Amino acid sequence: MSQTRRDFLRTAACALGGAALASTVESFSLVDAYAQSATDYRALVCVFLNGGNDGNNMIVPLDPTGYGQYSTARNTAGLAIPQASLLSVSPTSAGRAFGFHTNMPEMRSLFNQGKLAVVCNTGPLVEPLTQQTYRNGSGKRPLQLFSHSDQVALWQTSIANTVSQTGWGGRIADRMAVLNNPSTFSHSVSIAGVSTFLTGAATRQLAIADGGTALAGLLPLDMSGTTTERASRRAAFDTIRAADLEARLVRASADIRAGALQTSAQLTQVAFKNFTTVFPATSLGRQLLQVGRIIAERARFGMKRQVFFVQAGGYDTHTNQRGAAGNTQDNLLLQLSQALNAFHNLLTELSTPSSQFYLGTDVTREVTAFTLSDFGRTLQPSGSGAGVGSDHGWGSHHLVLGGAVKGGDFYGTFPTLVTNGPDDADNRGRWIPTTSVEQYAATLASWYGLSTSDFPAVFPLLDRFPVTNLGFMS
Repeated sequence: MSQTRRDFLRTAACALGGAALASTVESFSLVDAYAQSATDYRALVCVFLNGGNDGNNMIVPLDPTGYGQYSTARNTAGLAIPQASLLSVSPTSAGRAFGFHTNMPEMRSLFNQGKLAVVCNTGPLVEPLTQQTYRNGSGKRPLQLFSHSDQVALWQTSIANTVSQTGWGGRIADRMAVLNNPSTFSHSVSIAGVSTFLTGAATRQLAIADGGTALAGLLPLDMSGTTTERASRRAAFDTIRAADLEARLVRASADIRAGALQTSAQLTQVAFKNFTTVFPATSLGRQLLQVGRIIAERARFGMKRQVFFVQAGGYDTHTNQRGAAGNTQDNLLLQLSQALNAFHNLLTELSTPSSQFYLGTDVTREVTAFTLSDFGRTLQPSGSGAGVGSDHGWGSHHLVLGGAVKGGDFYGTFPTLVTNGPDDADNRGRWIPTTSVEQYAATLASWYGLSTSDFPAVFPLLDRFPVTNLGFMS
């Protein structure tokens, strides 16, 4: 066996997701609550801001009281953004002005166009909590608050009271995979490695490289030799894959490789598309470009529903949060704003009849991108002077972008920006979430088409909250 064949055996399985082996071995019964095919297309694109994005500097109140509270807590340490530099917006229901971070003019523009919404003070919850029930211990707290790895898991699984092996994106895919029948392409695609978010009990995620690699080159099966020799080697390879299938682990491994081969064959046939839309030359820009390429090929792949995962790192800003260079939040929010804007522009290009890549529908209404992050950060700075940052928090604000979003407004409750104030878990400005991850996720899942009967299986804690749909999707 040649080296390239061994590489393919190894990487093909990895590309289809590390959890796929276990999920193939386990039995799983889908609830057949859907027609065998759908007539429309919808996609969810999760943009994970790894490290804990400081929502306090992403969205800032501009009214005298709100900005005064913010400035009092942060200005002395040099962490506050000058009021005149913030990009003013007037959310429909808020009754006061807010400002986007200085480096997010694209997000301000999309917000004013009604394409972007902000979901305020969201985070993991087992049940609704107040400051009193949190502090006196009468309320049930999420697992391992303020820990990076644990909070990443809680955001991606949406289950705050136990360790889950599946993510809410993966569980949605499990329940809705039938809509993509008979397609063999993956319902769940990560451009940032295998993710908990996309891990399901039955569906396999496809983990692929970013836009630096054309779709046709993502999963090549390279074999040396003449045409006859390659055909002979492929036949031998297929024979090996068909052996010992009575053993469950062997059968599961063979299934994964079979899926990789099918996906490889589909990707190899995709011609490169030179979109007019230009993406920024950043990691997030390249990831979102690859998502756009797959969406553009949805008809070829026979897809009606897809969930994507991309990720940007560097948001753990204990120090050097402000500044134009490196992994400062200022620079990261600039990259986020530019990449999301380019992604929206590509969806617009795919929706424009005069474009050579027109897909025949308003794709901007069929695709919704949204942010997640480990947690917010403390209102109180981590120190003072040059290089100041902020520490691990809890609730934070998130962005939802798309043509089906009821944009130009804030959803949820904006916290009072006072340390030891009514929304503070301690005395550092760690906001107790007023909206749970499950409420946020369920609103997106409802738009995506998840059946009401499947909500308890996908979001087992949802019925503990009085509102199950936050209303930001049309």
